[in-house]
Amino acid sequence: MTRTVINTDQAPKSPAYSQAVKSAGLVFVSGQGPFDPKTGEVVGITIQEQTAQCLTNIAEILKAAGSSLEKAVSATVIIAEENDFPGMNEEWLKWFPKDPPARQGAKLPIRPKGMKISIALVAAAD
Repeated sequence: MTRTVINTDQAPKSPAYSQAVKSAGLVFVSGQGPFDPKTGEVVGITIQEQTAQCLTNIAEILKAAGSSLEKAVSATVIIAEENDFPGMNEEWLKWFPKDPPARQGAKLPIRPKGMKISIALVAAAD
C-alpha cells in the first residue's frame, strides 16, 4: 500500500505531524486549528469564524491532495466549550448544506493561542 504525505503552503504546517496522508484511496487530514497559514495566528474571535478558517485550511490541504470537501466522508470536530456547538454547527452547515460527512465530536483539552476548535477530516482521494 502506498502512502503519500501531503503538504501545502496554503495551510498551517507543523514539524510534529503531516498536514495529510493519502493512502488506500483516502486522504487523512490532520486536525486543523483556525490558524492563518502565513502568520500562525488564530483567525477570528467567534466559533463561526474559527470553524470557517479550519475548513478553509482543510480545503486547501484536500486541493493539494487532488480531493475536495465534496468528497469528505468523516470528520472529527473538537471544540473548547460545549455552548459553542450551535455556532459551529451553523457554520458547518454552510460548508456542507447537503449530504454532510459522518461526524463525531469531543471537547478540546487545551486552548493554544485562543483556539476554540480543531477539525480533522477524511475524504475520498479520487
